[in-house]
Amino acid sequence: MAFDRQQLESLLGTHNHAPLQLCLHIFETLTSTNQKLWELIDGGAAPGTIAIAARQTSGRGQWGRQWHSPGGGLYLSLAIAPNLPASNSAQLTLCMAWGIATALRDRGIPVLLKWPNDLLLLGRKLGGILTETRIHQGQITKAIVGVGINWNNPVPETGINLQSFFKHQQTPPITCLEMLAAITIQGILSGYQHCSPSGIEIVLPSYLELLSSRGRTIVVDGCPGVVVGVSPTGDLRVRVQSLAAKSEICLKPGTISLGYDR
Repeated sequence: MAFDRQQLESLLGTHNHAPLQLCLHIFETLTSTNQKLWELIDGGAAPGTIAIAARQTSGRGQWGRQWHSPGGGLYLSLAIAPNLPASNSAQLTLCMAWGIATALRDRGIPVLLKWPNDLLLLGRKLGGILTETRIHQGQITKAIVGVGINWNNPVPETGINLQSFFKHQQTPPITCLEMLAAITIQGILSGYQHCSPSGIEIVLPSYLELLSSRGRTIVVDGCPGVVVGVSPTGDLRVRVQSLAAKSEICLKPGTISLGYDR
């Protein structure tokens, strides 16, 4: 599927108050848009540079997982310069997930968030976000926000693409991959504008409103627990019931899998 640069630039042109000067690089095939964007940054590319690929041969997800990236999906990475304390790295992922989900919800698509970085639609995975950072003297000076969203590509049983969601709608709110890309970029920029050196407290209440697992019962080390929220450091807050008493624990990203609806 050929990506129409002119159409995307036209869609983005109506939002000329962005916090970054955007620069598009569009490719037919890449190993990974994040990898390509790091190469562009090493070559002097500025924050606001965007890499888009029609397909990826070695797309990456969280924790080193492979992101299957056939033609028909959106595979996009955007460079930012957050200048946040390294201790706030979780804030980037949460803010970007919130920004993209909110941008899609503004179009009437009932997207929710699966902690910490997945976009859910009807309980299935619509997309994911991978943030990568470079740190200098304790500050995140450079970061890449990589996004994959299912548009018209084949998906696994736990996934969903937007075309299947729209198939019974006479006037779908998103009509092409370029429009989806523009909305996603606007969502990233919104998340970027809400990143603050003081932490994620401004965004956290809105993030929690979209958290799909809030109130859900899970099992942690053999003990039943209930998801109650997310901490300011990006950890999952769980109230567990042990033989002794109820207590709240915080789980780091990657230490528990919340799964998907089937």
